[in-house]
Amino acid sequence: MAKTNNKSIKIDKGSGFPGYNINFGQRTYIMGIVNVTPDSFSDGGDFFSVEKAVNHAKEMIEQGADIIDIGGESSRPGHTRISTEEELKRVMPVVEKIIKETDTVVSLDTIRSEVAEACLDCGVHIINDIWGLQEDSRMAEVVAKYDVPIIIMHNKQDTHYEKDIIEEMNEFFKKSIEIALDAGIGEDKIVLDPGIGFGKVFEQNIVVMRRLNEFKKLGYPILLGTSRKSMLGKILNVPPKERLEGTLATTAIGIMQGVDIVRVHDVEENLKAVKVADAIFRGTLDG
Repeated sequence: MAKTNNKSIKIDKGSGFPGYNINFGQRTYIMGIVNVTPDSFSDGGDFFSVEKAVNHAKEMIEQGADIIDIGGESSRPGHTRISTEEELKRVMPVVEKIIKETDTVVSLDTIRSEVAEACLDCGVHIINDIWGLQEDSRMAEVVAKYDVPIIIMHNKQDTHYEKDIIEEMNEFFKKSIEIALDAGIGEDKIVLDPGIGFGKVFEQNIVVMRRLNEFKKLGYPILLGTSRKSMLGKILNVPPKERLEGTLATTAIGIMQGVDIVRVHDVEENLKAVKVADAIFRGTLDG
C-alpha cells in the first residue's frame, strides 16, 4: 500500500505538449463536467452536440478548471444503457476536438474498456470508472497499457450494507486497488472517489460526507463529486440547477476533510470556494 497522502500524478500529454504535474496536498484541483448525453440528471441535452460540448469545456477551462471530465452515458438512477457504438459516437468527436484545440487534462468517464481504449488512443489522460475496475474485466489492463491515472469510484447495485458503511466501502476500494496494482497500474496513478449518490440512500450519503477523512487512511488522493446531486435536493428542496449553494457547502466540507479534487458543473463559483477553503485549511494563498 501507499505510504503517503501526498502523491504526484504525472500526466504525459502526448507529443507537442509538456508534462503536466498534479501535486496533491498543495491545493484542491477542479474537474469540470461535460455530459454529452440527452438524459443526465442535471444537464441532460444541454451539451449534446459536439459544438456545444466543446464550447462548454473551453468556457470551464477559462474559468479555471484543471481537468475536463467527458461522459457519454448517463449514470443517473433509472438511466437507459446505451451501446458501445453509441457511446463512442457521442464522446469521440468531443474528445478529439478538446485535445486538439486546448491544452488541458482530459478525463473520460466510462465503464467500457473499448471506449476507454479508443479515447486513450486519441490522447485522453485519465480514465474515470464509476465501477472502480470491477465491472469490465479488461479496464485495468487497458489503463495499465496506456500508463494513465485511474479514478476508482465506489458503487453498489443496492443500498444494503451489512457492516459499517465506511468499512464496506474501504473493502471495495481495497479490492479495486488490488485489481489495479495486479494489472500494473502504478500506485501514483490511483485516485479514489466515494461515489456520493451511487449505491447509497440519503442518510448513507450524509454519513459518508461526515466521514470523508477516513478514506485518506488508504493513502490515495480523494475525488469528491457532489455537484447538484439529489442529496442536496433533499436538503434544499430545489431542482438540480438551483443547488449551487449546496454544492459549494459540500466543496468546503470536502476540503476540510482532505479531498484533493472536486468534480463540479459550476467551475467559476466552485473555484472561489476552493480558494477560500484552501487558504484556511491548507494555508495556501494566491500571490
